[in-house]
Amino acid sequence: MSIDIDPLREADGLTVTDHIENTQFEVYTDRPVEPRPRPESDHYFPVDASVAVETGSIEIPRVAVVQARDGDGVLLTRGDCYEMPRDTYHVGIDPAPTKLYLTFDSGFSVSTTDRTTRIDLNTPSTVGLGFRSLHQTPAGTVTTPTDPESLMDAVSLLGSALQTTSPERSFPTLRGHPPLIEPGDEFRVPERVEPVDSGVRIVVPPEYRYLYPVVSLAYYFAAEVVPGDAPRIEGDGWTYPLEPGFEERTAQVLRQSFHMDCLARTEGFYPVDLHERETTDLDLDWERLYDLPLAERLGEYLDVPFADVEPELPQWTLTTDVRPDPGNVEMLPFVAGELSIVRSPETVTPVDDDGGVGVGFFGGADRNPSPATRREVPVGGVAPDGGALGDAEFVRGGASAGATSSGATRGADASTERGAVAAQTEFIRPGPVDTVEHAWVGDGVPLDANKATLDAYHRRLEAGQVEQSRISVLVVCNDEQMREEGNVADLYGLRDMVQFDIEVRHDLTREEMRETLESDVDFLHYIGHVDDRGMQCAEEYLDLTDQDLEIGVSAFLLNACQSYQQGEALVHRGSRGGIVTLSDVANSPATTLGRIIARLMNSGFNLRTALHVAKRELITGHQYIVVGDGGTTICQSRSGLAVVFNIKSSDSKEYDLSAQFYPNGHHGVGSLATLNLNTVKTNYYVPTIINCESTAEEKISDLMEKELVPIFHDDKLTWSGDLNLD
Repeated sequence: MSIDIDPLREADGLTVTDHIENTQFEVYTDRPVEPRPRPESDHYFPVDASVAVETGSIEIPRVAVVQARDGDGVLLTRGDCYEMPRDTYHVGIDPAPTKLYLTFDSGFSVSTTDRTTRIDLNTPSTVGLGFRSLHQTPAGTVTTPTDPESLMDAVSLLGSALQTTSPERSFPTLRGHPPLIEPGDEFRVPERVEPVDSGVRIVVPPEYRYLYPVVSLAYYFAAEVVPGDAPRIEGDGWTYPLEPGFEERTAQVLRQSFHMDCLARTEGFYPVDLHERETTDLDLDWERLYDLPLAERLGEYLDVPFADVEPELPQWTLTTDVRPDPGNVEMLPFVAGELSIVRSPETVTPVDDDGGVGVGFFGGADRNPSPATRREVPVGGVAPDGGALGDAEFVRGGASAGATSSGATRGADASTERGAVAAQTEFIRPGPVDTVEHAWVGDGVPLDANKATLDAYHRRLEAGQVEQSRISVLVVCNDEQMREEGNVADLYGLRDMVQFDIEVRHDLTREEMRETLESDVDFLHYIGHVDDRGMQCAEEYLDLTDQDLEIGVSAFLLNACQSYQQGEALVHRGSRGGIVTLSDVANSPATTLGRIIARLMNSGFNLRTALHVAKRELITGHQYIVVGDGGTTICQSRSGLAVVFNIKSSDSKEYDLSAQFYPNGHHGVGSLATLNLNTVKTNYYVPTIINCESTAEEKISDLMEKELVPIFHDDKLTWSGDLNLD
């Protein structure tokens, strides 16, 4: 079973452990309880585990919205403070680390504090508690020849995962994971993969460069993809051209249709107060649109000029470049499942350099924050002004000949090793993107983008039960001069309701490092030296590219010079993903970045978003990329979503506050978010930015006490626990 439910030892209630999602939380009762099995069919919504307890109240340690349905499943009310008379109820609590449903026969009341949500029954009763993991797996694997026309038939089945064709499919829990695709001699479809007749057709020339960019549309519209000369989308009685500007048009269709579905879905099962619905300038009959079949509804959406919708659209989260190569077909379901904007560049821009990757390789004014808002520090042995790095700094390359394990390379030895690594690696510069994050599928090492790999995405699906319900973090420091970063151990585990096992080890031998990498560790934070000989150990090097290892480490940060190849080897041999460097990194900024990443991972951020936030603070963050599955997390944030606050100081005791929400794990694109401020009365759909002008200091302080979150206070990174507005 993927979910364990056990009595609490030191309080009254239950501990719920989801072994798939690596989450654990507590449900409190007003008396000691012994959970007993209950039929899963007793719940209105599907659940993975169900128990019954005798109690007079249910309380969870987070602020949530409680939905009450009658015995037939009809939604009666939702909110965080209300009373209901005696009846049979199906109750849902959201957000929670798993889907959480209650069923009971009693009147009840709902109340919240600044940290909890409580349901009090009028009389103690038998309460059924149902839990469903938010983990989603594909229904099967479609086998197909990889020529474009055959592949079109496979892509046409991506939408079979949708659990509805109504606008509610904009909720991530109602989309499901698309079926996998694998190359084969014949086209074969497993029984559980059944096409959905949505009435939408996507017509594109039978070429990879046209097929790949429409995979997210094919999935979200449950569309049939067919060959034709002029790229277009068709429904019954309407046609929408996808040229000129084919890739840009496909991105616009995805963003526009998704936005309008989020507005229309408020007419359905979840009539929430949605900020985007209340502020839209689109004068449409949303109730009528909600009731239309998908194809007819999409046709009316696309009758609205994109220029009329664009001002309302949030910044989309992810763009994925998928090279137009038949070897990349297996990545398509994962890309579509993330609702990524997809491009398929036929050519790439190689990076021509005589050594490692330095500051000048990363971005420009259109890609990075203004230098005035970033901390500029020496990198790669070169100071920001182009001069030589001073004697006070050293880089995290390998030790030069005759040096001890605590030494640092500089000068001729370092440049020789940089050249050797660079010669083995083709760096490429993908085109700029308008999204927050960027992934790359294909040959080459992309600058400023996640190098996504198929094996890492498969491991996302293969994540099975873990032996323990605690999160294991191992910090390895193999250099005496870098011990300051080793103190990051203090930053992991600073969480309520999440249990961490944290270990710090120093100066591991080659054999000890092998054993460490093969052990079952959720996150490895490596601090030390890496060069073309591998990872430096106490007495010699361990080269992961030459070793036959079965890696047990799930995710990692290799905070060392030019650690890309070693990190890539970790992913190929068993890890899901990690953060690596493309060049030499100076020790002090590497230490700072390591501490930032530690706190973000501890707060539930995924690898890709964590590095995005770190880049806002440090220009040297652009020397790092994510390899493997950029959506990897080691734990869940308290509120489920990844959020970054921005606070601007003023002369008064009031501040301009904004909160930027990112899709994260099962709280994907289309999830609902709000702020626990009395000035925020509505929900927003993710991704979003919630702006609160002239917010009182005490309100901000109260908000920051609820969760450990990153804050950019006057453009400088700090944390909610350290914030001092004075």
